[in-house]
Amino acid sequence: MGNILEAKGVTKTYPIGADNICVLDDVSLTILAGEFVAVMGSSGSGKSTLLSLLSGLDSPTTGRIIVADRDITDLSEDELAPLRNATIGFVFQSFHLVPSLSALENIMFPAELRHDKAARKKAELLLQRVGLQARAANFPHQLSGGEKQRVAICRALINDPQILFADEPTGNLDSKNGEAILALLLELHQERQTTLVLVTHSEELASRADRIILLQDGRVVSDRKN
Repeated sequence: MGNILEAKGVTKTYPIGADNICVLDDVSLTILAGEFVAVMGSSGSGKSTLLSLLSGLDSPTTGRIIVADRDITDLSEDELAPLRNATIGFVFQSFHLVPSLSALENIMFPAELRHDKAARKKAELLLQRVGLQARAANFPHQLSGGEKQRVAICRALINDPQILFADEPTGNLDSKNGEAILALLLELHQERQTTLVLVTHSEELASRADRIILLQDGRVVSDRKN
């Protein structure tokens, strides 16, 4: 397995008034294709910022980000958008579904951006895979939290991304739905051999990962294999 993700000396600072707040401090790491990596750390340790940088949703203040052998650090938004859409899937804690689109249409959306003529068929198969075919015409406000997250996972997977990022994907769910979503993510990771990078507070979930990266005050303090 080759490298699919690399951070080289990545630092991220944000101006707060007259000060610069350092959220990530000289982080370097490499993630292999097909690997399941759990990112852990207390609130404010830089976990979500790291995912945003690795996925091209944000850019580092200094350092380089390499995704699938391509240095994305200095790419414009116009260059990044198609690369993200083709290579990366992202599942957020708060779902981020489009309220005016049905479950099926939300899933189809990234594939339609690529003018994929099979978008509807792929979306229908994904809905079937997660047991939501009966909810295809429902809008987000008609879905439970667990159903919304399953739709969000389908949307993240429709373009068959090489990398799936998940930022606290069960944070807004009760324990039963949370466990179901985690089981689904792990099944899909195994089936598709997608690289999975997941931010979590759960020691139990992290124990299922290939590797655990621990952040503290914006620095990697531990990077170990399970």
